Formats: sequence, structure tokens, C-alpha cells
Amino acid sequence: MDRLDAMKVFVVAVDEGSLAAAGRKLGRSPAAVSRAVAFLEARVGTELLHRTTRSIRLSEEGERYVAACRRVLAELEEADTIVAGERSAPRGTIAVTAPIFSGELFFRPILEAFLDTYPTVSARLLLLDRPVNLIDEGIDVALRIGNLADSSMVATRIGEVRRLVVAAPRYVRKHPRINEPSDLAKHQIIAMAHIPNSWTFPPASGSSVPRAVQFSPRLVVNSIRAALASAVEGRGVVRLLSYQVAEQVRRGELEIILAKDEPSPLPVHLISPHGRLSVPRVRAFVDFAAPRLKSEFARVAKACDRC
Repeated sequence: MDRLDAMKVFVVAVDEGSLAAAGRKLGRSPAAVSRAVAFLEARVGTELLHRTTRSIRLSEEGERYVAACRRVLAELEEADTIVAGERSAPRGTIAVTAPIFSGELFFRPILEAFLDTYPTVSARLLLLDRPVNLIDEGIDVALRIGNLADSSMVATRIGEVRRLVVAAPRYVRKHPRINEPSDLAKHQIIAMAHIPNSWTFPPASGSSVPRAVQFSPRLVVNSIRAALASAVEGRGVVRLLSYQVAEQVRRGELEIILAKDEPSPLPVHLISPHGRLSVPRVRAFVDFAAPRLKSEFARVAKACDRC
């Protein structure tokens, strides 16, 4: 059996979530897909997939192996593309990722419009609120919010977002005024699970030390939509990114607090591993998505800028 073909089958099986689904995707029988996976397992001498009658699950070794397969297949495709040059039209599958909220709000609609424009391209979209290693996970393009530390990526800046403290007008009316970050310690805080007990603000005038405000949150959630809903209902004060609260601020459901103490905005980029932009579908997607994302982030920023 051809090893590279078996790798392709293995990756498709992982992406589709079952051997039968991989077979339908590839036009092969489930038995043929199973043989390809078994062939790889025999070569590496370990089980790559835990199989049930309805689904599959990667073993610990399988997680490392599928990442390696993605790298190998991507590099081979890149080599073919370089040789083919500009004669290659966008085709094949593009893998993209974004944070969950921005992915649902901006990224998915733009990706679907891209697929409508390029019918020979398909896509794999991963919406994840965690750092993603683009190379290990076989990702072509990622939407990244925050300062970039990885110089091995090619970045296209598409905007910036603010970190805003907000509360419902009815909450503000019923509770003591918040003039300084330290006042937050006396308030009901809705905190995100990954940063539950403190918020950091820029240094006070005449100081170089950032201010960290410690508090005991009244509510801790791991969902931005849940945090927004609770804040709109007047349950407390929350800190989120400007694009996440823009519609609620525009409608008057939330108001911005401590605007004078905002940290510097966070940049927003599309990033790709070096070399991936030479693949026609990846270049086409970045060229298609970047101006549209830039427009979307600018549009929602206006709602907060007016307040």
C-alpha cells in the first residue's frame, strides 16, 4: 500500500470523525479506509485510533502522528504548487481557525462567501478559544487577536480591538459609581473562567507599575455569550473585547465604564505559516478575507468609539 495515500486516508478519517464518513468523502469503502489505517499502525508499531462501531478517537500516539502527517502532506502539496506556479487555480481543502465568538460573527460568513466564489475549494473551520499550533495541526490561516510572538508566521494586520469594562445602565444606577479600577473590588463581577480573579489596567499617572485589581467574582463563566447575557440583565460588571460588546453598546443595553483606564488596543491579524501563501487557495483566501475582515472590525469598532 502507498504510504502517502494511507496518510491522506488517515487524516481524512480523523477530520470526518469516522471510517464510514471518510469512505464517503474519499469514495472508498469503510473496509478500505480501515486497511489504510491498519497499514500505518503496522508501520509505526502502535495503535493510532481507538475504534467503536460509530466513531473513532485518536490515541496519544495518534495525535502526534496525525500532526506529522499534516505537515508532510502540506509540504508535498507546497512543493507541487511551487513547480506548477501560477498555472494552478485555487482548489483543494483549506484549513482555517479563529476564536469561537469572532469565528461565528465574522469568519464563518466570509469563509462561506469565499467558497461560493471558488467552487473548487472546500474548507475545514476550527473555532477554538485556545492557542493553536498551525504547523502541528495542519492549519493554513488563523485569525489571531493579540500581540504576535511567533516570528515564523506571515501576518496580515486587519485591525485592532479594545478591552472594555461594561455594565448595564440599570446596574450602574443601582450601585456605587466606578471612578477608578480599584472601585471594582466593591462590585459584582462577571468573570471569564480563564481569568477569574483579577483584571489588569495601565499604570496610574506618575507610575510605571500596571494596576492589578483583585476581586471575588459573583459569577464565573466560560462562554462569552453567557457573560454578555448576564451583564445585559444587570447581574454585574464584565470585561470583554470591543467587538464582543459592540451591538449591546450600540443598542444601549451596556455602557462603557473606566474608558480613561483602558489598556492599549490589541492588534488583530491573519497569520499563516511561511510558505503556505504560495499555495493558490491559501493566497486567494487571505486576499479575499483580509479586506472584508478589516471592514467588519472597523464597523463594529464605531459602535464603541461613539460612546
